[in-house]
Amino acid sequence: MKNKVGIFYGPTGGKAENVAQKIRKAIGEDMADLIPIKNSKAADFDKYKNIILGCSTTGKETWDAERTKPDWDLFRPEFDKINYEGKTFALFGLGDHITYASKFIDTVGFIGKILIRKGAKIVGQVPTSGYKFTDSEAVINNEFIGLPIDEDYEPELTDKRISEWTAKLKTVFS
Repeated sequence: MKNKVGIFYGPTGGKAENVAQKIRKAIGEDMADLIPIKNSKAADFDKYKNIILGCSTTGKETWDAERTKPDWDLFRPEFDKINYEGKTFALFGLGDHITYASKFIDTVGFIGKILIRKGAKIVGQVPTSGYKFTDSEAVINNEFIGLPIDEDYEPELTDKRISEWTAKLKTVFS
């Protein structure tokens, strides 16, 4: 397994990819690999001990008529094939807390719940204080299971949130 962090994200070509790039830079570009989830298989996870999964709740793929299924939906069957032993996972998600206040970063929650069912070790939870929303599948045990980012209405907070979150991850990723 690589000592590098594997950052698997989707969709590509939008804000989720931009945030994944910022996270890689915060961790250290030589310490993390960026991997689009649409091109990934479970075996790709075997290369990493520390893995970050990133997604958007509603993204470019939702509005692009040429795509039939979002990247994470295509990857979903692969979750059953991942060897979770010895791996540590963290999650981040993009959402719009104004337009989609009742579904804020729900995809992070859906992915997180799959990981929990599989017995995965998950780190990088974030308190819900400081976020305005009405409901989220990503709130587990009164905190977000991963880092919420709202590039639509709070882009000025993104860099600070990433910096604080990745600083915590560096202490738990071995």
